[in-house]
Amino acid sequence: MNTADQYLKAIYLAQRMEEGPASTGTLADILDVSPASVNEMIGKLEDRGLVEHEKYKGASLTDDGLQRAHEALQTYCIIERFLVNVLEVEEFRAEAHALESVIDDTVANRLDTIIDRPEECPDCFDPEHDCCIHLEACGPVN
Repeated sequence: MNTADQYLKAIYLAQRMEEGPASTGTLADILDVSPASVNEMIGKLEDRGLVEHEKYKGASLTDDGLQRAHEALQTYCIIERFLVNVLEVEEFRAEAHALESVIDDTVANRLDTIIDRPEECPDCFDPEHDCCIHLEACGPVN
């Protein structure tokens, strides 16, 4: 998953949390980057037709952006589920965030064959707890 996909995933989650366009501040918090970095990337994503941005209102995904965000979130969920169910990693959130930028589609697809992922994935992802609601390990973020 590349940086653009991480931003698309963050916009998708922010839109779900805010029930509308994703604000720059929320995206900066989710991604742990500066608001200036968010604005720069949103401009690039807008140029690619993946995001629509309205100044002072926020960013919204286009249909193409939504599809890519959904795929990026699914990859993240696969990583998370693998870390929890197979490797039994306690700090799975931090590890999943670190791994999502280096795991490609081929590896994610292979990991998916050895985990038990619900059909509704990634719609079962809880953005407030940063994990799938079906994971026993999913609880409030410390």
